[in-house]
Amino acid sequence: MTTESPATRFADLLALAGSGKRLPVEQWHPRHCGHSSMRIAADGTWFHEGTPIGRPELVKLFASILRREADGSHVLVTPAEKLDIDVDDAPFLAVDADSMGEGQGRQLLFRLNTGEVIACGPDHALDVRVNGDGTPRPYLHVRGGLQALVNRATFYRLADLALAEGGVPAGLWSNGAFFPFMPPDPCR
Repeated sequence: MTTESPATRFADLLALAGSGKRLPVEQWHPRHCGHSSMRIAADGTWFHEGTPIGRPELVKLFASILRREADGSHVLVTPAEKLDIDVDDAPFLAVDADSMGEGQGRQLLFRLNTGEVIACGPDHALDVRVNGDGTPRPYLHVRGGLQALVNRATFYRLADLALAEGGVPAGLWSNGAFFPFMPPDPCR
């Protein structure tokens, strides 16, 4: 049994979250304690009781304890408790990307709305889905089933790179893996 105060535990979690190290949320299996009264909107805005969370440090902290469950739901988890959180689409938003190299030697780095940087590749795949109206909807795997929606401006910059390379199908390589920008046509 620990004698740490809640404030000390919070400070420790905040320091660990800011250190670039990942918290072992997949190893924590506390009892379910209810709903967090939190929601992540489709545009990446985090809300608590209907009010946007304005402190980026708090969003980063909550993002560090976010986990996707086997049933597809999302929870905030600590060693002591697990709380549901509503997620409208993807819990993260990829707000920018950098490209280094060309062709099969390319590396794509995505920056999330939380400040985290993800190197696209076999472990962090780019998956471009298509909406019912035919528009692309790109997602980047972040970790443990958590995804980031790639914002439109970033995706269009990447699509320009793919078109400039002229490959068929259109897409980009990153860290040795190819990511097509449109799924295969089932009629071909």
